[in-house]
Amino acid sequence: MAKSSTTERDEQLVEEFLRWMTVERGRAANTISNYRRDLIRYVAFLGEAKKSLLTARESDVEEYVRVLQASGDANASTARRLSAIRMMHNFLAVEDRRRDNPASRIEGVKVPGGVPKPLSLDEVNALLEAMVGDSATEMRDRALVEFLYATGARISEACDLNLDDLDLSSRVVRLFGKGSKERVVPFGRIAEERLREYIGSAGRAQLIPEVWSRGSDRDAVFLTNRGKRLNRQKAWHVVRDAGLRAGITRELSPHVLRHSCATHMLEHGADLRIVQEMLGHATISTTQIYTKVSNDRLWAVYRDAHPRATG
Repeated sequence: MAKSSTTERDEQLVEEFLRWMTVERGRAANTISNYRRDLIRYVAFLGEAKKSLLTARESDVEEYVRVLQASGDANASTARRLSAIRMMHNFLAVEDRRRDNPASRIEGVKVPGGVPKPLSLDEVNALLEAMVGDSATEMRDRALVEFLYATGARISEACDLNLDDLDLSSRVVRLFGKGSKERVVPFGRIAEERLREYIGSAGRAQLIPEVWSRGSDRDAVFLTNRGKRLNRQKAWHVVRDAGLRAGITRELSPHVLRHSCATHMLEHGADLRIVQEMLGHATISTTQIYTKVSNDRLWAVYRDAHPRATG
């Protein structure tokens, strides 16, 4: 069915907003892609209701949130979509396209608080020791998981990693985080060994195709067995499957490895601001989430070890 002129105009407004978010706010390409998908879906809903971005009322936004929740949308996904809608309408108000923001007073969707429970040091050791094998993909998986834990990198940063971002001799890597912000992160000797093993002739070289399907794949550190840049979904499965082999019963994700890296560093005396810089957090308050995890462990140890802790 052909789009109405109103829907086409709304989609043009979405693109204006996304250009503004890219240029003025420096949002990363992945974030812009998520916003586009979320807002186009919202525009389609408004079109079916004979409404538009310029005529939608608060009750329309509330109804859309109910539709998302009824469809089985996770709370975190609904919260993200509502946030995008708020920003879209705020942009239209600031640009004098409409006088109000119909999403401004809508109560946010509650997302369970806290951070994923980090792995213990024993679990990390079990995870990495379970990753054995001499095939090119097994070397890749071993290097990927070791790299994620060693650097605290986001999974998108690992997938976007290029060969010239790695300096194995100095054991540092250049990462591009949210908003394409660049930072340099160190990694340890074991991660260096795993990366050298994988990048050598028996590893990555075996995954190089006869013809590259995309020019950008040629520089990728982590390749699929078809010679394409490893994507986030595949990398997530690599981490999950490694956890299952190691006997880790709770669900394991790349983000848990990032949390574990930060928590273990703080537990072993790392300065909070150093961890902030390493993880690429824009504010220290984000990094301070991990101090609660570390303090919980501190109190658990204290209660078990101090003779008068529970007297």
